[in-house]
Amino acid sequence: MDRVAYAELLGWYLGDGYVSQGRRQVYNLHVYNDQQYARLNQHVLELMSAVKPGSRPHVRHVPGCVVSTVGWKHWPCLFPQHGAGRKHERPIVLEDWQAEIVRAFPSHFLRGLFHSDGARVANWATRVVAGERRRYDYPRWQFSNRSDDILALCGWALDLVGVAWRRSGPWTVSVSRREAVADLDALIGPKS
Repeated sequence: MDRVAYAELLGWYLGDGYVSQGRRQVYNLHVYNDQQYARLNQHVLELMSAVKPGSRPHVRHVPGCVVSTVGWKHWPCLFPQHGAGRKHERPIVLEDWQAEIVRAFPSHFLRGLFHSDGARVANWATRVVAGERRRYDYPRWQFSNRSDDILALCGWALDLVGVAWRRSGPWTVSVSRREAVADLDALIGPKS
C-alpha cells in the first residue's frame, strides 16, 4: 500500500467519505466533492488507485457534486472507523498503525482533510487605530466537521507540522495567523 496516498485518502474519508457494503462482501469507498474542483476529483481517483493498485475507480454525478467510488473487500480493514450512523455520532479513533502513517505524512493527511471539508477564505476584522476604525482583510483556512474526534485529529496533525490553529466555533478549526496560513498553503497547496 502507498502510505503517502493512504494518509491523504484517510483525510478525504474522514472529511467527506464513507464505506458501504455491496454485493458478495465487496465494500465501496465513496468520496464526495464539489463538482467545481475537477483537478481534486481526478486526484481522488488517483489516490484510490494508489491505495488499491489495479482498481478501476469511477465517478457518478449528483447535483453539484462528484462521487468517486471504488470497490474492495478490504476497505473496512483500511478504514476501521467505518460503522453504522454518522461519524459525529460515534467515536472516531485512529488505530496505532494509522496514527503512525499520519505522523510520518501529516501534510498529506491535512491535504485530505482541508481539501474535503475545508476552505481558504477571505476574512476581515476591524480595529480602532489612532481613534479611527480600520478594516483589515486577511486569508484564513477553515476546516469544518461535526465530529469532535475528527476536529481533534485535524488539530493534532496541525501540531505535528507546527501550524498554529484554534477552534473558532463548535465545528470549526481555523488557521488565521499570516505565517500559519502561508505554512499551510505551502504544505497542502491550493484547493482547485
